[in-house]
Amino acid sequence: MMLGPISSGAAARHTSVAQFASDVQYYLALQPRQLPSRYLYDDLGSALFEAICRLPWYGITRAELRLLAEHGREIFDRVPRLSRIVELGSGSGEKLTALVESAQRRAAPLDLHLIDVSGAALATAARALGTLGSVRIVTHRATYEAGLEQVQTERRPGATLVLFLGSNIGNFDPPGAAAFLRAIRAALRRGDGLLLGADLVKPESELLLAYDDPLGVTAAFNRNLLVRLNGELDGNFDVGGFGHRAEWNAEHSRVEMHLVSLRRQRVRVRAAALEFEMERGESIWTESSYKYRPDALMTMLEPVGFRLLEQWLDAESRFALTLVEAV
Repeated sequence: MMLGPISSGAAARHTSVAQFASDVQYYLALQPRQLPSRYLYDDLGSALFEAICRLPWYGITRAELRLLAEHGREIFDRVPRLSRIVELGSGSGEKLTALVESAQRRAAPLDLHLIDVSGAALATAARALGTLGSVRIVTHRATYEAGLEQVQTERRPGATLVLFLGSNIGNFDPPGAAAFLRAIRAALRRGDGLLLGADLVKPESELLLAYDDPLGVTAAFNRNLLVRLNGELDGNFDVGGFGHRAEWNAEHSRVEMHLVSLRRQRVRVRAAALEFEMERGESIWTESSYKYRPDALMTMLEPVGFRLLEQWLDAESRFALTLVEAV
């Protein structure tokens, strides 16, 4: 039966408004203007992203679910004495459910720790995972880093497996990815595991359709960031005055998302003590999504303290699941 869900409590509060304002003040003053992609994921942003994952042009989620269903038992077998799974960015809980269900021989109880900045996403995931047997669910409404710190305070016998799926690693630039993977390694013991999902390089036309879909769902997801700025930081962005643009940067192997000013306009964000002019065609860079080659993933993982256990590739959608062990 499910034992939970248990909330990590007041210590796991969402990123504060003060931190949001401080980040906005810093990043919007850069040239080119930027905003951290983590702020795309409020409750509405998370719901829009779940819709994106079901679009026919965005194959990442379907590819990852296929790999988890096909290789879930192998994953459990390769991490002996597995007693705890920590998912960074749990979303709806669909992927973790698929992984646990695929390991049908599992008898021992499992602790499932869900880390997400969206309270609505955590509630949805906890309900989905509540249908599983012999699991204890603990939710952490927190950033990845804060959630990992909270998880470290509660350690039980057995091994831990961290899931970082959905190619979320691609939202970090290379130095940031290395630093974050080091933080994950620091939270693990020798013999614990990390399962990393990463999107692979594919034709530019496919990538752009995935990040600028014909239905405009990704555009709404991107513009919702301006809605947040208006509602939470007393901004005056004209949401309709910005277009969505996705572009492939081949030199850096990443898709970039931008919000593009459709006219000359003056912008104010009171809580961030910001006021500035935006020219027609000027953009705010909101997200990078790096794409990889399979061998480059291990080039990234090995220097921070992991060794390869197994890698599975989905040929249809060009996606990789890589299972590594902390050494």
